[in-house]
Amino acid sequence: MFNPKTQRILKLAEIYPKRIAEMEAIFNKRTNIYIDYANVRPWSQKLGWHVDLKRLKQFLDSFDTVNEIKFYQGTLKGKEQSETIIKQAGELGYIVKTKPVKIMKISIDASSVPNDSTELLKEFIRQPLLAKFRIETIQMLNKELKSLNQQGIFHIIDLKSNFDVEIGRDMLRDFDTDSLDNFILWSGDSDFEEPLKQLLADKKRVILFATARRVSKELNRLRSEGLFIFDIQKIKEFICYRRELAT
Repeated sequence: MFNPKTQRILKLAEIYPKRIAEMEAIFNKRTNIYIDYANVRPWSQKLGWHVDLKRLKQFLDSFDTVNEIKFYQGTLKGKEQSETIIKQAGELGYIVKTKPVKIMKISIDASSVPNDSTELLKEFIRQPLLAKFRIETIQMLNKELKSLNQQGIFHIIDLKSNFDVEIGRDMLRDFDTDSLDNFILWSGDSDFEEPLKQLLADKKRVILFATARRVSKELNRLRSEGLFIFDIQKIKEFICYRRELAT
């Protein structure tokens, strides 16, 4: 049942009644929501607007069948913006799951690599794609790396914080311990194929909240097994920053 948490949501519901009807159909029974924020946040580049965590929480809380909203995001220690997001999510009432972001120092030292070698490039480019490159492309890429070396750059920093194992485990654990009917995942990552497939095989209703061209082919294939994909563009007015509504 829809019970708007704010007057603004109530007014928007009056303007967009069909959207609320769609959401009520999705949240028709007891539901858990899993937000892979590292996957969701970059969607703004495609959408042209950002998901406001406060407005999202208020909107989701307006449906009384929502049981838990779990929020997964890594913490980059010492970075105020990263730590603020985690703190804000907790204060808003999300069930926050976090862990330190791994900082990896990766060598790009090509000083001893022949120009036509793929030895260093294979660390960054998957072999099936690398095999398609012409020798001129290989040589050009190696020259670019050596150019960086000449500028004194021999390493790059990569940040890693993947929650696919934790989210998949939590979904299956919730299936075992809670009387849930609906599992809603905010992500488009192919790593979730197996847990979603298992839930669908167990006759659970699984919905993916995502955006166009941000859903992997592996998850798209699960449509034939019952996966429903909901485009979050439909609920922009309810969940984006208010300053972005005019754009």
